[in-house]
Amino acid sequence: METSQSIVPRTPSTTAGLAPVAECSEPPGAGCDVVTVPARQGLEAVDILRRGAGDAVGPVLHDDGGDTLGFVVPPGTAAAWDLPGSTCTETDGRGLSLNLDPEPPVEGSDWLLPPGEADLATDPTALRAALGEAARLIEAADNCR
Repeated sequence: METSQSIVPRTPSTTAGLAPVAECSEPPGAGCDVVTVPARQGLEAVDILRRGAGDAVGPVLHDDGGDTLGFVVPPGTAAAWDLPGSTCTETDGRGLSLNLDPEPPVEGSDWLLPPGEADLATDPTALRAALGEAARLIEAADNCR
C-alpha cells in the first residue's frame, strides 16, 4: 500500500498581521518533514496515538480526496524513514511552517488535527509504532470478512 501523492509545501505569506508561526524545531526556518500514509492506516494511527500516554500526535493533514494523511514530523525524519507503505518528504527549508490560522500549509489539503490543537510535531518513533499497530489491526479486520 504505497501512496503516490506527494506533498509539496507552499511558501507561507509574510504579510504583517498574520498569526504567529510555530516552527517544528528549535532552529528558525528549519521547517518540518511530512510522513504520508493511506488514509485508513493514518486514521487508525491517529486514534492509537491519541489513546496513548501524553500528547504524542502533532498536526495532521488530509488531502482533498481523502486518500492520504500527512503527519508533520521534525526535520531530518525523512533521512531515516523506511517504513513500507509510507513516504516521508523533506521540506529542505522550503517554508513548511505551521501558521496558527486555519489555512493548511499545503495546497489541496486540509487539517485533520490543526496546529494549536496538537503538539508541534509527531514523535517519529511513536508514529512508526502506531502505524505498525494500525497495519496489523487493518489486516486482522480484513481477514475477518
